[in-house]
Amino acid sequence: MSKKPVKYYLVNAFTETAFKGNPAAVCLLEEEKDEKWLQTLATEFNISVTCYLIPLQGTTSNPRFRLRWFTHILEVNICAHATLAASHALFSSGLVDNNVTIEFVTLSGILTAKKISMINGTSHLKAKDVLHIELDFPADPITELNNDDTSLISEALNGASIVDIKRTQIQHDILVVVTSGQNVTEVQPNFDAIVKFPGRGVIVTGIAPPESGFDFYSRFFCPKYGVNEDPVCGSAHCALASYWSKKLEKCDLKAYQASARGGVLNIHIDEHKQRVLLRGKAITVMKGCVLV
Repeated sequence: MSKKPVKYYLVNAFTETAFKGNPAAVCLLEEEKDEKWLQTLATEFNISVTCYLIPLQGTTSNPRFRLRWFTHILEVNICAHATLAASHALFSSGLVDNNVTIEFVTLSGILTAKKISMINGTSHLKAKDVLHIELDFPADPITELNNDDTSLISEALNGASIVDIKRTQIQHDILVVVTSGQNVTEVQPNFDAIVKFPGRGVIVTGIAPPESGFDFYSRFFCPKYGVNEDPVCGSAHCALASYWSKKLEKCDLKAYQASARGGVLNIHIDEHKQRVLLRGKAITVMKGCVLV
């Protein structure tokens, strides 16, 4: 048994509806745990990502935490939906004040989160509107795919109508652009083929239907990390923001991840600073204690 039970929250991120969006287990640690314990607990939760928070003494007045992310098979170097879930857990539990900026020390550097108000998908800090959490993440620039083999990729996506294929510079995902948002929803991935591709995973995206209220749709397949289809992948949107901001000639975007659970992201990209602001909602669906 542990000396003290570990509190956890199960949070659905990038949604305001229970059992939608992307689930993450947020575990509040008071001391470091060994790698085996962290991975074993993530395997036990067996959801997209389990994350661990440890409070740190920061050099600023902002609350600071070490944040680590694990799928059920390995530790990952970045995860936006679990960061949103962690932020929501800290804000909603009263562990941090609503008007502060949280700093997370991660394998991808210091990432921040704060509460903002949104009107028509745009941040209005003083507006009396529905609160979102805004994450500040690094942009993932788009580059050419060196070994572009459209036929193999199309075959892995069971004949999807491909318009363009790129690669993301930081996460090394394959970015596949298809003819429409509707085509995104119809893609039937072959995970045995995708797992053999170089890089982390495959992002499929297309322009959203005009009547949808979104700029683009996407899906993300990552069997190499034990997540065949990620319900909502925030880090993939750090690359999607880079791609679609240029295509649509706008820096504010509204995105829909067209997985079975679905998820909504409001995005702002700062091309000069190469930062992406990911804005979304979250809801706690469960909380409890780990006893071992």
